[in-house]
Amino acid sequence: MFSIVRGYNILVIVIAQYLTSIFILAPQLPLRQVLLDVNLLMLILASAAAIAGGYIINSFYDSEKDLINRPRKTMLDKLVSQQTKLTGYFVLNFMSVFFASYVSFRAVVFFSIYIFGIWFYSHKLKKFPFIGNLVATLLAVVPFFAIFIHYRNFSEVIFVHATFLFLLISMRELTKDLENIKGDLAQNYRTIPVVYGEKVSKFILTFLSIATLIPAVLLLTSFKLGYMHVYFYLSIIALIVFDVLLWKSNRKLHYIILHNILKFIIVAGVLCIVLIDVDVFLGRFF
Repeated sequence: MFSIVRGYNILVIVIAQYLTSIFILAPQLPLRQVLLDVNLLMLILASAAAIAGGYIINSFYDSEKDLINRPRKTMLDKLVSQQTKLTGYFVLNFMSVFFASYVSFRAVVFFSIYIFGIWFYSHKLKKFPFIGNLVATLLAVVPFFAIFIHYRNFSEVIFVHATFLFLLISMRELTKDLENIKGDLAQNYRTIPVVYGEKVSKFILTFLSIATLIPAVLLLTSFKLGYMHVYFYLSIIALIVFDVLLWKSNRKLHYIILHNILKFIIVAGVLCIVLIDVDVFLGRFF
């Protein structure tokens, strides 16, 4: 079950939400106040439960496709019955709404819509080019907006960071489509690589990688990043390497490597948030 709900991904998201709260959204608040904020905890738990439920329903609908694309992982996942998966899905969604109810009725509505969006994407939208990729990317960043709203912080730097993350996740989703093209084709998923081919997909990925330069340069030139500027310089280099490897890729293994490069950039970005103010980090944690 841990494999199905991608527990490691959820852990990264939880860490990202806390670090974003501490160093970006509410840097003026004492660390203790942020960590002991029960409303923040409930929003993060609601996000984690909804995302875990999303992974389950996604696995439920994609079982045949995943048997082609990821046979070993799928055989492991099949040790959990479909009935158990569905039960876990409904329990997690109930828990998500329950946690949100502690915060406010608006939080309940927010996460109810989010849960429905995940189901609708898994059931219908992911089979269509462009719209499936766009919705998948939006669903990945939506939990952070719950935290933004909680702290009522809508400064420009947050939206520039969010744009950078949005573009990276868009690239990851399209790279996953290239990686899974065999199963998508067999199960009639009309993804961008299936409908328009690998070459067009590579052009789109190259365009997205160039587009990430806009928020990256804005962050480097217009905002105080502390030592996190090193992360953005290294990310730009990593994306250049990504583009070079992309145009040489023609096998699933190549696309898995490219996918892992993007995952590394995203996870590294989460951990490097503490570099925005090292003195604050050292003072708060040590």
